[in-house]
Amino acid sequence: MKLNKTIIVGFLFILLGGFIFVSDILNPIIRPITYIILMGSSKGKDIMLFCLLGLFLILSQVIPKKVDVTKYLKISIVLGCILLILGNLLEIIFRLQMGIKLNSVFCSMSNTMTSTSILHTHLLKSILGEVLTKIIGPFIQSDINTAVGLYSYIPSISFLIILIIPILFITLVLANQKRPWVTNFLVALFSSSLLIGLFDGGLWATPSLVGILGLWLIYRNGYYLNLHVGTIMKNKKLLKDNEAIQPPYRNIGLSEARYIFNRILPILVILIVVALRFSVAFAGAEPDYYTVEIEGISDNVDFGDIPIKKINNETYHVDSSYNEMELLNDLKIPLNNSCEYYTVSWNIYSYL
Repeated sequence: MKLNKTIIVGFLFILLGGFIFVSDILNPIIRPITYIILMGSSKGKDIMLFCLLGLFLILSQVIPKKVDVTKYLKISIVLGCILLILGNLLEIIFRLQMGIKLNSVFCSMSNTMTSTSILHTHLLKSILGEVLTKIIGPFIQSDINTAVGLYSYIPSISFLIILIIPILFITLVLANQKRPWVTNFLVALFSSSLLIGLFDGGLWATPSLVGILGLWLIYRNGYYLNLHVGTIMKNKKLLKDNEAIQPPYRNIGLSEARYIFNRILPILVILIVVALRFSVAFAGAEPDYYTVEIEGISDNVDFGDIPIKKINNETYHVDSSYNEMELLNDLKIPLNNSCEYYTVSWNIYSYL
């Protein structure tokens, strides 16, 4: 394997991920950047992002034979969509088995508090967390949430979904072989984001949407991204390498109107998906009050300053003015070692 600039950059990203693992010095600099892509960035996701990004860049240079990158990118997008949908179906199956509402956040109190919902699922993450805990448990820092508290609840079909993810990883590597450096980096970045989103967030999470929509943007308009950057930078090699990767709608005799539509189609789809994501959140919201269901609650739990009203032994209402994220975090304090799990109806209006 010839050591070129892309491989060197890949190793540097992996080293950065390792440095973040052992030190918090760079957090004030790194976190605002990764937050844009990961939305709710944490130390664990930062480490995964840089290590995966570096790995994809290195592996993008290892196959000597010419590969049809467009074909494998298309396969990766299809596989990614299937896995994201299956991940959310898994969340639905889990809720039907547990007898809990679809529009609620489930919080397991075994081990450490771990939450999951249709809008941001952590079920597959719990499998990865269980594996990592068994392998490197003593080295995992306390501020990295492995979601192992959900592991005992996951449906058995989850393991079949996990088996498909390595296939996606392989197709993503093949889709990024010897690309021009602009789209080479972007495919590596979007691939990393997609894999993180599959485990941490699911279909409606920001990393998943950035990953899958970013890959589709490269499939549709990657040629023009390289073309514009190469023209601005006057990079002849980039422009020459770019001619090998044509968009699917170029040179097929489209009218000007249809050609322009194909160019802007990814942007339209991105706007529609984002609107649909918020529509699901608002449609499932319970704006009048939060409904809190607590399984196996101990006697005489002191909720402190939380404005909570007891309806019966397991059902409580909380004033809707409470911020949803703050409520989830505040409830875990009095309920620590005092219940098996609790659910909270979601209320996106509390963020406005």
